[in-house]
Amino acid sequence: MTAIDYANLSKEGQWGDQGDGTYVNPVMPGDYCDPDVIRVGEDYYCISSTLHCSPGMAVLHSKDLVNWNVISHVVDDLTVIGPEYRHDRMNRYGRGVWAGAIRFHLNKYWVYFFTPDEGLFLSTAEHPAGPWEPLHCMWEVEGWDDCCPFWDDDGQGYMVATNFADNYQIYLFKLSNDGRSLLQDSGVVVHQFNGSEASKLYKINGLYFLFHSEVRREKGQDVRVVMMLRSEHLYGPYEEKELIHTHGVELDREPNQGGLVETPAGEWYFISHQGAGGYFEGRTLHLLPVSWVDGWPIIGEDTDGDGIGEMVWGGMKPVNGYPAAALTMNDDFDHPALQPYWEWNHQPKADKWSLTERAGYLRLYACLPSAKNDFFKVSNTLSQRAYRVKHNVVTAKFDLSGLADDQEAGLCHFGQTYCTIGIHQQQGTRVLRYNNSGVIQLGPSIDTREIWFRSVWNLKGESTCAYSLDGEQFISFGDTYRLGWGHYRGDRVGVYSFNHEREEGYMDVAYFNYESGDNSGRKPKTSLESR
Repeated sequence: MTAIDYANLSKEGQWGDQGDGTYVNPVMPGDYCDPDVIRVGEDYYCISSTLHCSPGMAVLHSKDLVNWNVISHVVDDLTVIGPEYRHDRMNRYGRGVWAGAIRFHLNKYWVYFFTPDEGLFLSTAEHPAGPWEPLHCMWEVEGWDDCCPFWDDDGQGYMVATNFADNYQIYLFKLSNDGRSLLQDSGVVVHQFNGSEASKLYKINGLYFLFHSEVRREKGQDVRVVMMLRSEHLYGPYEEKELIHTHGVELDREPNQGGLVETPAGEWYFISHQGAGGYFEGRTLHLLPVSWVDGWPIIGEDTDGDGIGEMVWGGMKPVNGYPAAALTMNDDFDHPALQPYWEWNHQPKADKWSLTERAGYLRLYACLPSAKNDFFKVSNTLSQRAYRVKHNVVTAKFDLSGLADDQEAGLCHFGQTYCTIGIHQQQGTRVLRYNNSGVIQLGPSIDTREIWFRSVWNLKGESTCAYSLDGEQFISFGDTYRLGWGHYRGDRVGVYSFNHEREEGYMDVAYFNYESGDNSGRKPKTSLESR
C-alpha cells in the first residue's frame, strides 16, 4: 500500500495490526499519552502518563511494538504524592503524573516521573507487571517535568529534566550511586528553547544523544518539532538536528513525545503519541520507523530528500507471529482485583467500593461529593479510555437494590465536559435521568430491580445513550453528546454512584461490556450480555 492508502485507512478508523503483516497508525486509538519505551530481551515495555487518574502511570507490554496490553500501574495511591488527589478534594485535573521514563538497570525496572506541583518520584520493580515498590519522592519541587535517567558505561547515573517554570531550560544532573537521589549541585543547563521538553538521553555507538521537542514558528503557526542533540561528550558541545517535519494538527497531529527502541534484528523505531490535543480520543499511540543517515536517526520517511522525516501512517510490522490485540474490554468483575485497564478519577475513597462484598459484582457505595452539582467533584468514578474506531458500544448492567433516597448512579462520559445516564431515587421513587453538562432531562419512573445503560459513538465522537429493562430492547434517551478532550486527557467512559445529600446507598455493577469496531479478523472477547 502507498502512504496515502495508510493515511486514508487511519482516517477511516483503522488502527494497529491489519492481520496481513502490516499495521496502521495509531497502534492504540486511545489516550496513551507521553509514552516511553524499552526492550528487554524480546519483550517491549511502554509507560504512559495518567495525570489525575488512579492508579497512576500505566505500564504496557508488547512482543511486536504494534499489539499492546496494559499490564500494571506504577502508583497505587496518588495521595502518597499529595493531599490534593484525595477523594474529598480532587484538585489535580490535568496535573498529577506527567511524562516519565522507564529503564532496565541492575536487573530492575526503574520508572522516574515528575508531577508539576509536587516533585520528582521513583519506583522500581523486578517485573513490569508489578508489584512496584512504594513511591519514593526524590525532590520536592514545583515547575519541572519530562525527566529521563541514563547510566554511562562507568556506572555513573545521570538525569535530564526540564524546568518549564524557568523558560524551559533542560538540565543535566548526576544521580547518586543507588539511583534514588538527585545530586542537585551537579545540575547544569544543556539546552534551552521555547517549549523544550520531552527529553530522553541515549548513548548509541559511543555518541550521546539528547532527544527533545520544542515549539517553533513555521509557516505562520506554532508547531512542536522533534529535535536531537548529538555529542562525543555528555556535557557537550552538542550539534542539533530536526528529526521529523510536523505540519500542524490537521495533517499529522504533531508526533513528538516518545522514545527510540532497537529490535533484536537491529532495526530502530520510535514510539510516540500524537501531541496535538483537541481530539476526543486524546493523544494516541503511534509507531514510526527510524533510519540512520550520517549518524542521525531520521523518524518516519524522508520523502523529499531534505534529511528530515515525514509522518508515516503505516507499514510492515516489525515482528510477525503474535496475535492482534483486541480493544474490547468485557468485565464481569469476577476477579480479586480490578483489571489494569480501569482507572479512578483521582484517588477513590477506599471503603466505598468492593469486589468481594457481592461475588461477581462491583459494588459502588454512594459518596457525598465535595461540591454540589459538580460532576468533577464526584469521587469513586471508575472509567477507562474511549477509543476512536468505526463502532463503539458500551453496555453496563446495574442492580438497583441498594439505592437510597437522593442517590444517583449509572453510566458516564467525561473530559472537559460530561454526560451521564442514570437513575435518581427520591422519596422511594426511581426516575431516569440524563445530564449533559448540567442540562438535565428526566424520564419515566423505573420500578425494576435491574437496568441496562448503553452508550454508542462513532468516529466523530457523537454519542447517543439508551436504557433497557430486559437487556434486549433498548430505548434511546437524551440528546446527542459530543465526546471531548479535556484536562490533557481523551474522553473517559465508566460508571458512577453518589448521593446528593449524604453518604448512603450503593449500586452493584454486574458487568461492563465495551465492544469496539475491531479490524477485519480481529475477534472480540465473549459478550457478557447473557449474564
